[in-house]
Amino acid sequence: MASTYLTKTNSGTGSETKATFSAWIKISNFGDDNTIFREYESSGNYISIKLKSGGIEVYGQNNSSAFVNVKTTRVLRDFNAWYHVVVAIDSTQGTAANRIKIYINGVQETVLSSTTYPSSSLNCKINQNSEVQTIGGAGSSEYFDGSLSHVHWVDGTAYAASTFGSTDSTTGEWKINTSPSVTYGTNGFFILKDGNTITDSSPNSNNFSLGGGTLTKTEDCPSNVFATINPLYYSSTGLLNGNVTATSTGNSHKNYHSTIAVDSGKWYAEMKVNSWNGSNNIMFGIVADSWDNINKTSPGDNFAGNASTGIGYGSNGQKIIANSASSYGNSFTTGDILGIALDLTNNKLYFSKNGTYQNSGVPTSGATGTGAIDVPSGFTRLITFSHYGSQSCSMNFGNGYFGTTAVSSAGSNASGIGIFEYDTPTGYTALSTKGLNE
Repeated sequence: MASTYLTKTNSGTGSETKATFSAWIKISNFGDDNTIFREYESSGNYISIKLKSGGIEVYGQNNSSAFVNVKTTRVLRDFNAWYHVVVAIDSTQGTAANRIKIYINGVQETVLSSTTYPSSSLNCKINQNSEVQTIGGAGSSEYFDGSLSHVHWVDGTAYAASTFGSTDSTTGEWKINTSPSVTYGTNGFFILKDGNTITDSSPNSNNFSLGGGTLTKTEDCPSNVFATINPLYYSSTGLLNGNVTATSTGNSHKNYHSTIAVDSGKWYAEMKVNSWNGSNNIMFGIVADSWDNINKTSPGDNFAGNASTGIGYGSNGQKIIANSASSYGNSFTTGDILGIALDLTNNKLYFSKNGTYQNSGVPTSGATGTGAIDVPSGFTRLITFSHYGSQSCSMNFGNGYFGTTAVSSAGSNASGIGIFEYDTPTGYTALSTKGLNE
């Protein structure tokens, strides 16, 4: 999360020429100087690994002069994906290009926009006594906006990415090795192995502490990727907390759509109203995943329920379909939690307010559709919400949080995937990769 970083100080000296950094990252924006990891001696003596304009950059200074500046041409663009990033440092290598190796999802990046490598056997400002290691920021600045998991630092060995992951023989996907066989050395560590645990899981007990911000656990992980709000859609601005919170200001429409679209199955998600301005409607619902519906140049044209294929439930208690409003349920306001149960097996839609389904809806009624809103068939669907004016909402697609606040009392989930405030209807699941593969 923004303004959150971890820190520890080295208590001994290890290798100053060899090390490996490995982490799984999920980005929330393209970023500029979003620091993932830094080892810091002083303002002119440090090395950092960061997300810079979407690429991975390794940059370091020795006596205020850059000794390394290696950056990938490849840009990380998928906001719904976890990327595995490995940086292997070995300044003892005879070939300069082998002294810094960057791997993304198991593949070494060889097309680079910057190629300044350390000189032979140079002290790379790593693993020195009393140096400060930070994760997720450069001290109190350059914060990494996104999520991190399974963060390793190895002191004394430059490992390839294959040590920390492997290619699935069936799917061809790069998959995590949750317990790699490595020698961590003096200053090495393994944190965020399980949720937000910053206790070192290596033999070293090189534990981190929270330097600033709020560290939250999320169900979203490399083995089960949950939907977030997609920042690439037109008018999706004001996103916070790993793209699950949207805050709008001023007198304009803002529309927010899920990163995962579905055309079959049964799905559940929740939205919490963080703030309502008391006058303008908040709309929660679905739209068709089509360019015409979600990328119109006028944001007022693509809110939930405006298009003929969309459906919305407004804070005034009305439903809106094809820009036609009618009586539906109770109004909602600041602090209320709305649920959406989307049944694409039977093309039915149900909304709840604080656990009570509106219009006496029964999401498990199947084709009968007790209290349901009929959903036009033949479209791929995105879960969406819309603001006008100064308002804020947070989505929980199953990661267990509304922004940085955990659900207060988790309901049951019949699928066992995701954590929600209220009970998930039997047969419904979270909008996630495991949910898609059920």
